[in-house]
Amino acid sequence: MRKFLAGGVAALALMTAGIAQAEPVKIGVITTLSGGGAGLGVDMRDAFQLAIKQSGNSEIELVVEDDAQKPELAVQIAEKMIQSDKVDLMTGIIWSNLAMAVVPNAVAQDVIYLSPNAGPSALAGANCHPNYFNVAYQNDNFHEAMGEYDNKDYKKTFILAPNYPAGKDALTGFKRYYKGELAGEVYTQVGQTDYAAEIAEIRASGADSVYFFLPGGMGIAFMKQYAQSGVAIPVTGPGFSFSQDVLPAIGDAALGVKNSGTWAKDLDNPANKAFVEAFQKEYNRLPSIYAAQSWDTANLILSAIGKASVKDKDAFRAALKEADFASVRGKFKFNTNNHPIQDIYVTEVVKEGDVLTNKIIATAFTDHGDAYADKCSM
Repeated sequence: MRKFLAGGVAALALMTAGIAQAEPVKIGVITTLSGGGAGLGVDMRDAFQLAIKQSGNSEIELVVEDDAQKPELAVQIAEKMIQSDKVDLMTGIIWSNLAMAVVPNAVAQDVIYLSPNAGPSALAGANCHPNYFNVAYQNDNFHEAMGEYDNKDYKKTFILAPNYPAGKDALTGFKRYYKGELAGEVYTQVGQTDYAAEIAEIRASGADSVYFFLPGGMGIAFMKQYAQSGVAIPVTGPGFSFSQDVLPAIGDAALGVKNSGTWAKDLDNPANKAFVEAFQKEYNRLPSIYAAQSWDTANLILSAIGKASVKDKDAFRAALKEADFASVRGKFKFNTNNHPIQDIYVTEVVKEGDVLTNKIIATAFTDHGDAYADKCSM
């Protein structure tokens, strides 16, 4: 177990000004800090810690633990945090299968959980809960955006994703908006590193494009092998497959690839400029979308702490629902199912000096919600 006590550092202008009542608040952060998905969790943790540090609220204690991308371990950690550590809030999970293992039980025990990434459809619709807030997206969203955008260039796309909740949501979202023909639809193993069979299938499929969702080390392995294979069919994907944490490992094979997301470092608003500058100064690297979503999650919590006691669940939930914070994404509000309504962009991988990064080239959706909100009874 690792504990981090927020230090008293002066807050940036974008942070919540003042705290209504200084009371101890304990936040349990379960995230992936080892294994192939560690880069995602490290960015999540680092951004969250930095936001709390810069808030100047020394009453917030973070209990940070590594789930090693294992659902059974995440469940054990969550129970310890709830029963022994007595956390007031929980956050941090990157992977949807881990979220499905942890979140329903946590919120049933009256713990408020705020997702900085995973957004499984099961928690957005009929299984929504007043204690569950997703500050990132619903899993389908980025893929819906690329399905819509790819209509203008492609007619026959080969799609693939890992066989777990987020992968299934990904391809469901893409197909919801893509109007062309599917050259193939494949679900790979979670954590897979050899894609020779899938690349051979793509080569033989007659596809004019490939759309894939493979976050973390999976996407790195696929793109390297794809580039080495000599297959010249263009690829697109969600921002997760081309996020800042994986671009250095993918290398120039990613150049020119179009991908979707709610955030990029060049979004022109004061909160984003301050975030990118602060993260780069603290960690000597550019932030990823995982860091941006985590930063927003921390600042949402800080905004609610400034308005209500975390012990008063009704008041605190109402304060969270207001989403009264300066999001790095610009516009941000919650839908009826506590999932975001937000703009979704298309970005392109470019090189700035020696650094690969993403640049916004289009807006795919404005004020976009999710397809499951009408199934939520809240």
